[in-house]
Amino acid sequence: MSFSLAIHGGAGTILKSTMTPEKEAAYHAGLTTALKAGHAVLKDGGSALDAVTAAVCALEDEPLFNAGRGAVYTTAGKQEMDAAIMEGAERKAGAIAGIRGPRNPIRLARAVMEKTEHVMLIGEGALALARKVGLPFEEDEYFFTEARWKALQDTMAQRASGKEDQDESRKHGTVGAVARDIHGTLAAATSTGGMTAKLPGRVGDSPVIGAGTWADNDSCAISATGHGELFIRYAAAYDIAARMRYLGESLETAADHVVMKVLQPVGGSGGLIAVGKDGSISLPFNSSGMYRGWVAGDSIAHTGIYREDVRTVSL
Repeated sequence: MSFSLAIHGGAGTILKSTMTPEKEAAYHAGLTTALKAGHAVLKDGGSALDAVTAAVCALEDEPLFNAGRGAVYTTAGKQEMDAAIMEGAERKAGAIAGIRGPRNPIRLARAVMEKTEHVMLIGEGALALARKVGLPFEEDEYFFTEARWKALQDTMAQRASGKEDQDESRKHGTVGAVARDIHGTLAAATSTGGMTAKLPGRVGDSPVIGAGTWADNDSCAISATGHGELFIRYAAAYDIAARMRYLGESLETAADHVVMKVLQPVGGSGGLIAVGKDGSISLPFNSSGMYRGWVAGDSIAHTGIYREDVRTVSL
Protein backbone atom coordinates (compact mmCIF):
# COMPACT_ATOMS: atom_id res chain seq x y z
CA MET A 1 0.00 0.00 0.00
CA SER A 2 1.26 3.44 -0.91
CA PHE A 3 0.82 6.81 0.76
CA SER A 4 -0.49 10.20 -0.30
CA LEU A 5 -0.43 13.71 1.11
CA ALA A 6 -2.16 16.96 0.17
CA ILE A 7 -1.82 20.43 1.71
CA HIS A 8 -3.36 23.87 1.32
CA GLY A 9 -2.48 27.39 2.33
CA GLY A 10 -5.84 29.06 1.82
CA ALA A 11 -8.18 29.94 -1.04
CA GLY A 12 -9.81 33.10 -2.30
CA THR A 13 -9.55 35.93 -4.79
CA ILE A 14 -5.88 35.50 -5.63
CA LEU A 15 -5.30 38.02 -8.40
CA LYS A 16 -2.50 37.47 -10.89
CA SER A 17 -2.35 41.23 -11.39
CA THR A 18 -1.06 41.68 -7.84
CA MET A 19 1.15 38.58 -7.75
CA THR A 20 4.81 39.33 -8.43
CA PRO A 21 7.16 36.57 -9.65
CA GLU A 22 9.09 36.83 -6.38
CA LYS A 23 5.97 36.45 -4.24
CA GLU A 24 4.67 33.58 -6.35
CA ALA A 25 8.01 31.79 -6.00
CA ALA A 26 7.89 32.30 -2.23
CA TYR A 27 4.44 30.69 -2.00
CA HIS A 28 5.55 27.70 -4.06
CA ALA A 29 8.64 27.36 -1.85
CA GLY A 30 6.54 27.48 1.32
CA LEU A 31 4.19 24.80 0.00
CA THR A 32 7.12 22.62 -1.07
CA THR A 33 8.70 22.90 2.37
CA ALA A 34 5.47 21.66 3.95
CA LEU A 35 5.20 18.79 1.48
CA LYS A 36 8.78 17.78 2.25
CA ALA A 37 8.02 17.70 5.98
CA GLY A 38 4.98 15.46 5.59
CA HIS A 39 6.54 13.32 2.87
CA ALA A 40 9.59 12.60 5.02
CA VAL A 41 7.30 11.03 7.62
CA LEU A 42 5.26 8.96 5.17
CA LYS A 43 8.14 7.61 3.08
CA ASP A 44 9.71 6.15 6.22
CA GLY A 45 6.49 4.34 7.10
CA GLY A 46 5.33 6.93 9.60
CA SER A 47 1.73 7.65 10.51
CA ALA A 48 -0.66 9.92 8.67
CA LEU A 49 -1.18 11.76 11.96
CA ASP A 50 2.51 12.58 12.27
CA ALA A 51 2.65 13.58 8.60
CA VAL A 52 -0.19 16.10 8.76
CA THR A 53 1.20 17.49 12.01
CA ALA A 54 4.62 18.03 10.43
CA ALA A 55 3.17 19.58 7.27
CA VAL A 56 0.90 22.00 9.14
CA CYS A 57 3.69 23.01 11.53
CA ALA A 58 5.77 24.00 8.49
CA LEU A 59 2.88 26.10 7.17
CA GLU A 60 2.31 27.70 10.59
CA ASP A 61 5.99 28.68 10.69
CA GLU A 62 5.75 30.41 7.28
CA PRO A 63 4.43 33.99 7.71
CA LEU A 64 2.98 34.04 4.17
CA PHE A 65 0.07 31.90 5.37
CA ASN A 66 -2.75 32.82 7.77
CA ALA A 67 -1.91 30.46 10.61
CA GLY A 68 0.59 30.53 13.44
CA ARG A 69 3.22 33.13 12.60
CA GLY A 70 1.16 34.74 9.82
CA ALA A 71 -2.19 34.91 11.65
CA VAL A 72 -4.54 37.81 10.94
CA TYR A 73 -5.96 40.28 13.48
CA THR A 74 -9.35 40.81 15.12
CA THR A 75 -11.10 44.19 15.27
CA ALA A 76 -9.37 44.62 18.63
CA GLY A 77 -5.95 44.27 17.02
CA LYS A 78 -5.33 40.86 18.58
CA GLN A 79 -4.60 37.45 17.11
CA GLU A 80 -6.87 34.51 17.94
CA MET A 81 -5.93 31.16 16.42
CA ASP A 82 -7.94 27.99 15.89
CA ALA A 83 -6.84 24.47 14.90
CA ALA A 84 -8.06 20.90 14.72
CA ILE A 85 -6.65 17.46 14.04
CA MET A 86 -8.40 14.14 13.44
CA GLU A 87 -7.33 10.54 12.92
CA GLY A 88 -9.51 8.24 10.84
CA ALA A 89 -9.05 4.83 12.43
CA GLU A 90 -11.05 5.63 15.57
CA ARG A 91 -12.25 9.14 14.70
CA LYS A 92 -10.06 10.56 17.45
CA ALA A 93 -10.04 14.35 17.32
CA GLY A 94 -8.70 17.40 19.10
CA ALA A 95 -9.35 21.11 18.57
CA ILE A 96 -8.55 24.49 20.07
CA ALA A 97 -9.97 27.97 19.52
CA GLY A 98 -9.23 31.57 20.44
CA ILE A 99 -5.60 31.14 21.52
CA ARG A 100 -2.32 33.02 21.01
CA GLY A 101 1.06 32.08 22.36
CA PRO A 102 1.92 28.50 21.38
CA ARG A 103 4.25 28.53 18.38
CA ASN A 104 2.29 25.79 16.64
CA PRO A 105 -1.45 25.73 17.41
CA ILE A 106 -1.82 22.36 15.66
CA ARG A 107 0.36 20.74 18.32
CA LEU A 108 -1.98 22.06 20.98
CA ALA A 109 -4.98 20.61 19.12
CA ARG A 110 -3.17 17.27 19.07
CA ALA A 111 -2.46 17.57 22.81
CA VAL A 112 -6.20 17.98 23.41
CA MET A 113 -6.77 14.75 21.49
CA GLU A 114 -4.00 12.77 23.16
CA LYS A 115 -3.79 14.23 26.68
CA THR A 116 -7.42 14.91 27.61
CA GLU A 117 -10.82 13.27 27.38
CA HIS A 118 -12.16 16.24 25.44
CA VAL A 119 -12.37 17.22 21.77
CA MET A 120 -12.17 21.02 22.01
CA LEU A 121 -10.64 23.51 24.44
CA ILE A 122 -10.72 27.30 24.11
CA GLY A 123 -8.90 30.32 25.47
CA GLU A 124 -7.16 30.12 28.83
CA GLY A 125 -8.05 26.47 29.36
CA ALA A 126 -6.32 25.53 26.13
CA LEU A 127 -3.28 27.63 27.02
CA ALA A 128 -3.05 25.98 30.44
CA LEU A 129 -2.85 22.60 28.71
CA ALA A 130 -0.15 23.91 26.37
CA ARG A 131 1.96 24.92 29.35
CA LYS A 132 1.30 21.66 31.15
CA VAL A 133 2.54 19.53 28.24
CA GLY A 134 5.52 21.82 27.60
CA LEU A 135 4.69 23.24 24.19
CA PRO A 136 6.96 26.12 23.10
CA PHE A 137 5.49 29.63 23.31
CA GLU A 138 6.43 32.78 21.39
CA GLU A 139 6.05 36.49 22.18
CA ASP A 140 3.80 38.87 20.22
CA GLU A 141 6.72 40.03 18.08
CA TYR A 142 7.15 36.57 16.60
CA PHE A 143 3.57 36.50 15.30
CA PHE A 144 3.55 40.06 13.94
CA THR A 145 3.63 40.57 10.17
CA GLU A 146 3.30 43.95 8.51
CA ALA A 147 1.06 42.58 5.76
CA ARG A 148 -1.53 41.23 8.24
CA TRP A 149 -1.49 44.44 10.27
CA LYS A 150 -2.00 46.50 7.11
CA ALA A 151 -4.85 44.22 6.04
CA LEU A 152 -6.61 45.00 9.33
CA GLN A 153 -6.14 48.75 8.92
CA ASP A 154 -7.38 48.60 5.31
CA THR A 155 -10.44 46.58 6.29
CA MET A 156 -11.33 48.85 9.20
CA ALA A 157 -10.92 51.93 6.99
CA GLN A 158 -13.19 50.43 4.33
CA ARG A 159 -15.84 49.61 6.92
CA ALA A 160 -15.70 53.15 8.26
CA SER A 161 -16.29 54.49 4.75
CA GLY A 162 -19.12 52.03 4.11
CA LYS A 163 -17.39 50.63 1.02
CA GLU A 164 -15.82 47.34 2.09
CA ASP A 165 -14.71 45.24 -0.87
CA GLN A 166 -15.11 41.47 -1.15
CA ASP A 167 -11.44 40.51 -1.45
CA GLU A 168 -11.56 37.00 -0.01
CA SER A 169 -7.75 36.66 -0.05
CA ARG A 170 -7.48 39.59 2.38
CA LYS A 171 -10.32 38.43 4.60
CA HIS A 172 -9.78 34.70 4.90
CA GLY A 173 -6.97 32.17 5.01
CA THR A 174 -6.22 28.78 6.46
CA VAL A 175 -3.64 26.02 6.22
CA GLY A 176 -4.24 22.31 6.27
CA ALA A 177 -3.01 18.84 5.42
CA VAL A 178 -4.60 15.46 4.76
CA ALA A 179 -2.80 12.14 4.39
CA ARG A 180 -3.10 8.40 3.97
CA ASP A 181 -0.22 6.32 5.30
CA ILE A 182 1.02 2.91 4.13
CA HIS A 183 -1.12 1.25 6.78
CA GLY A 184 -4.30 2.72 5.28
CA THR A 185 -4.95 5.19 8.09
CA LEU A 186 -6.20 8.67 7.21
CA ALA A 187 -5.65 11.94 9.07
CA ALA A 188 -6.51 15.61 8.67
CA ALA A 189 -5.21 18.79 10.28
CA THR A 190 -6.32 22.42 9.86
CA SER A 191 -4.99 25.64 11.41
CA THR A 192 -5.96 29.28 10.98
CA GLY A 193 -5.76 32.81 12.26
CA GLY A 194 -9.37 33.19 11.18
CA MET A 195 -10.86 36.16 9.41
CA THR A 196 -9.30 39.62 9.14
CA ALA A 197 -11.21 42.06 11.36
CA LYS A 198 -13.35 39.32 12.88
CA LEU A 199 -15.09 40.04 16.15
CA PRO A 200 -13.09 38.91 19.19
CA GLY A 201 -14.20 35.40 20.08
CA ARG A 202 -15.29 34.44 16.56
CA VAL A 203 -14.62 30.80 15.69
CA GLY A 204 -14.73 29.56 12.11
CA ASP A 205 -14.97 26.13 10.54
CA SER A 206 -11.32 25.04 10.94
CA PRO A 207 -11.63 23.63 14.49
CA VAL A 208 -15.19 22.37 13.99
CA ILE A 209 -15.11 18.62 13.38
CA GLY A 210 -17.27 17.82 10.36
CA ALA A 211 -17.18 21.38 9.01
CA GLY A 212 -13.57 22.28 8.23
CA THR A 213 -11.82 19.11 9.39
CA TRP A 214 -12.71 15.43 9.06
CA ALA A 215 -11.04 12.00 8.87
CA ASP A 216 -12.62 8.57 8.69
CA ASN A 217 -10.87 5.48 7.32
CA ASP A 218 -14.14 4.33 5.73
CA SER A 219 -14.29 7.34 3.45
CA CYS A 220 -11.88 10.26 3.40
CA ALA A 221 -9.88 12.96 5.16
CA ILE A 222 -10.79 16.62 4.56
CA SER A 223 -9.30 20.03 5.37
CA ALA A 224 -11.27 23.06 4.17
CA THR A 225 -10.53 26.72 3.57
CA GLY A 226 -12.81 29.62 2.77
CA HIS A 227 -15.93 31.32 4.15
CA GLY A 228 -16.05 29.43 7.44
CA GLU A 229 -19.58 30.31 8.46
CA LEU A 230 -20.96 28.63 5.34
CA PHE A 231 -18.74 25.56 5.75
CA ILE A 232 -20.15 25.19 9.27
CA ARG A 233 -23.77 25.69 8.26
CA TYR A 234 -23.52 23.06 5.52
CA ALA A 235 -21.30 20.59 7.45
CA ALA A 236 -19.08 20.62 4.38
CA ALA A 237 -16.39 18.12 5.36
CA TYR A 238 -18.78 15.54 6.75
CA ASP A 239 -21.12 15.96 3.78
CA ILE A 240 -18.38 14.69 1.47
CA ALA A 241 -17.78 11.63 3.64
CA ALA A 242 -21.52 10.97 3.85
CA ARG A 243 -21.96 11.13 0.09
CA MET A 244 -19.15 8.59 -0.31
CA ARG A 245 -20.52 6.21 2.31
CA TYR A 246 -24.25 6.43 1.62
CA LEU A 247 -24.38 7.23 -2.10
CA GLY A 248 -21.27 5.35 -3.13
CA GLU A 249 -19.80 8.42 -4.82
CA SER A 250 -16.10 8.67 -5.60
CA LEU A 251 -13.98 11.14 -3.65
CA GLU A 252 -13.74 13.47 -6.63
CA THR A 253 -17.48 13.42 -7.34
CA ALA A 254 -18.45 14.01 -3.71
CA ALA A 255 -15.89 16.75 -3.08
CA ASP A 256 -16.71 18.56 -6.31
CA HIS A 257 -20.44 18.42 -5.57
CA VAL A 258 -20.07 19.98 -2.12
CA VAL A 259 -17.72 22.75 -3.25
CA MET A 260 -19.42 23.62 -6.53
CA LYS A 261 -23.09 22.72 -6.05
CA VAL A 262 -23.67 23.11 -2.30
CA LEU A 263 -21.32 25.87 -1.14
CA GLN A 264 -20.87 28.06 -4.19
CA PRO A 265 -24.59 28.83 -4.78
CA VAL A 266 -24.96 30.15 -1.21
CA GLY A 267 -21.79 32.25 -1.28
CA GLY A 268 -19.45 29.70 0.26
CA SER A 269 -16.29 30.81 -1.49
CA GLY A 270 -13.26 28.58 -0.99
CA GLY A 271 -12.11 25.04 -1.44
CA LEU A 272 -10.72 21.99 0.27
CA ILE A 273 -8.20 19.19 0.03
CA ALA A 274 -9.24 15.57 0.31
CA VAL A 275 -7.63 12.15 0.42
CA GLY A 276 -9.70 9.01 -0.03
CA LYS A 277 -9.35 5.66 1.68
CA ASP A 278 -7.75 4.36 -1.54
CA GLY A 279 -5.17 7.16 -1.53
CA SER A 280 -6.89 9.21 -4.23
CA ILE A 281 -6.56 13.00 -3.99
CA SER A 282 -9.05 15.75 -4.82
CA LEU A 283 -8.49 19.51 -4.48
CA PRO A 284 -11.61 21.39 -5.67
CA PHE A 285 -12.07 25.13 -5.23
CA ASN A 286 -14.64 27.63 -6.50
CA SER A 287 -12.49 30.75 -6.04
CA SER A 288 -9.92 32.17 -8.42
CA GLY A 289 -7.11 30.37 -6.67
CA MET A 290 -6.05 28.07 -3.85
CA TYR A 291 -2.54 27.59 -2.50
CA ARG A 292 -2.15 23.82 -2.64
CA GLY A 293 0.22 20.92 -3.07
CA TRP A 294 0.27 17.15 -3.19
CA VAL A 295 2.66 14.23 -3.31
CA ALA A 296 2.34 10.45 -3.37
CA GLY A 297 4.63 7.42 -3.40
CA ASP A 298 6.43 8.57 -6.56
CA SER A 299 7.91 11.44 -4.49
CA ILE A 300 7.02 14.02 -7.16
CA ALA A 301 5.72 17.13 -5.40
CA HIS A 302 3.14 19.30 -7.15
CA THR A 303 2.32 22.88 -6.08
CA GLY A 304 -0.20 25.30 -7.51
CA ILE A 305 -1.93 28.60 -6.90
CA TYR A 306 -4.21 29.03 -9.90
CA ARG A 307 -5.93 26.33 -11.94
CA GLU A 308 -3.04 26.31 -14.37
CA ASP A 309 0.74 26.61 -13.95
CA VAL A 310 1.18 23.72 -11.51
CA ARG A 311 4.86 23.21 -10.69
CA THR A 312 6.57 19.92 -9.96
CA VAL A 313 9.77 18.98 -8.16
CA SER A 314 11.25 15.65 -7.11
CA LEU A 315 11.58 15.17 -3.35
